[in-house]
Amino acid sequence: MRLLYLHQHYSGPEGATATRAHAMARALAARGHEVTVACGRYEGARTGLDGPFRRGLREGRVAGFRVVEFDIPCSNAQGLAARTGAFLHYARRAARLAMGGGFDLALASSTPLTVALPALAAKRLRGLPFVFEIRDPWPELPRALSEARLGGGVPGPVLAAMDRLATAACRGASAVIGLTEGMAETAIARGANPARVHVVPNGCDLDLFGPHVSRWRPPEVAPWEVLAVYAGAHGRANGLDTAIDAATILRNIGERRVRIVLVGEGSERARLIEEAARRDLRNVTFLDPLPKPWVAALLSGAAIGLHLLAPVPAFAEWTAPNKLMDYLAAGLPVVTNAPGRAARLVEAGDDGAACGLAAPPGDATALADALAALAADPARRTAMGAAARGRAVRLWDRRLHAARLCDVLEEAAGVSPLARAA
Repeated sequence: MRLLYLHQHYSGPEGATATRAHAMARALAARGHEVTVACGRYEGARTGLDGPFRRGLREGRVAGFRVVEFDIPCSNAQGLAARTGAFLHYARRAARLAMGGGFDLALASSTPLTVALPALAAKRLRGLPFVFEIRDPWPELPRALSEARLGGGVPGPVLAAMDRLATAACRGASAVIGLTEGMAETAIARGANPARVHVVPNGCDLDLFGPHVSRWRPPEVAPWEVLAVYAGAHGRANGLDTAIDAATILRNIGERRVRIVLVGEGSERARLIEEAARRDLRNVTFLDPLPKPWVAALLSGAAIGLHLLAPVPAFAEWTAPNKLMDYLAAGLPVVTNAPGRAARLVEAGDDGAACGLAAPPGDATALADALAALAADPARRTAMGAAARGRAVRLWDRRLHAARLCDVLEEAAGVSPLARAA
């Protein structure tokens, strides 16, 4: 089939952001499908294209599939108006591509939710079927963040428009893919046919992350320090003040083994750096966003993976952080302060072995206690890390999930089972 993959924030493995779309597109191409990924210029992303933009785009082949990159910059540091403009500009350019590209199927991967606009337009005007993928449920999450006063207060009319668009996408899609069961439930609540709603979670890149990767540690780190690494966005939704508070507690109780390393970018980063400096926290290190191979090397040299979110109840089942999968693949014990799905992932599984600890949301003392407990017990860290890597291999290998996504798309496009087998 000829597939148009609408993913505004696509990045290849050399970027500093999520690579799910790259893995899925590569798996589809390996099955013999003609894949076109349409994306914009997302901060931290690297598409693999380096030629000049002409008439607002550049294109080329990457890892067996075609990438069309529109010259539309977008980043989390932009204000609501600028991001909205980037979303709508991308939707317009992608709609033109969808109308004239001779595709058999479109995959619209949200966020942003506006990727549904070109898919809906092409279905209405050209009869192009589409699959809607929910990587973050919008407007459910923006509404929850606004209610918690963590998202900048999305205006009511914007949320109402997003409601209508999300409902249209869920009802108009030939199939809906959610990254978690909770996301899938939001699609069913919007009227999607339950028989056409599927869960294809984030998975682990076992080649990029793991014990085979050479270790790297920042030069200021002492050999005896236990590194607890958070690699991800530094926004209000991520709740990194809890990490700063936990570092303060550890310093005050004389726990000198733990160093918290915060890697990434976001609207809160400058303030967090200033606050750590004001408190004279010498047990906290901030690193700029790193390409995925460098993150893999840093995790190889770390002892704990930190998964942190602000205490928002909606996060319990409506988030699927890539960083958590990266930690498991790297064989790191995980400390999370997110309840629900994340906490279940690190709890003891069928093998009876836990691969981390869960602290209550927003509880800096509990977070500090968990870090101190793991720092003091190397054998426990080793056992949890082995359990994490084992679970990554058995349950979360991204290649297994890519195969499942291919099956869903082929069924939606009407590709016969015999053709799939061939």
